[in-house]
Amino acid sequence: MAINLQKGQRISLEKSNGTKLQNICVGINWGAIEKKGLFGMSKTKEAVDLDGSCALFSEQKQLQEVVYFGNLRSQDGSIHHSGDDLTGDMNGNDGLDNEVITVDLSRLNPNVNYVAFVLNSFRGHDFGTIPFASIRIYEGTPSRVNEVFATYDIAGDTSFAGHTSMVMGVFYKKNGEWKFNAIGEPTRDRKLQETVDTVSRQYL
Repeated sequence: MAINLQKGQRISLEKSNGTKLQNICVGINWGAIEKKGLFGMSKTKEAVDLDGSCALFSEQKQLQEVVYFGNLRSQDGSIHHSGDDLTGDMNGNDGLDNEVITVDLSRLNPNVNYVAFVLNSFRGHDFGTIPFASIRIYEGTPSRVNEVFATYDIAGDTSFAGHTSMVMGVFYKKNGEWKFNAIGEPTRDRKLQETVDTVSRQYL
């Protein structure tokens, strides 16, 4: 497959050897905001709390469940959230994901037809003020990246400035086969529930 998708592109998740892809990860890496001190004093760091979440919908586009920092595991055990990172990298970019959501498509409840990933800035930090913040959606595990589908640089892309939430992408089932839609669009929402509602209205 070897694809790095741009916004709005869709792909099938069947691999070149004919096997179906099963294990998906969404990793988010970001840094704390560096504040310049008064009168040339030493700089301080302001913690940034970004929250990756996963919303599950039925074929009829009815919300089934949300996996987020307050619900780290889906009812069927197919989706796991690594836990809430409240600060971001305080000492520069360590290259590691601060939060990871893993999905085993083979274990998903058969009633689930859409798996949507969203990002919210919990304390309302503007994406444009964060020194670095990137997302990667890939096949593999939190410790092994096999193939990256999509990456978004939400700190460096000016289209995200002025926003505190976004829709990362949606996995959807069509004729029994899973496909992926790389959305990567900021929204005007402030809270997770609002962003989930936006997904159900606009992106399924």
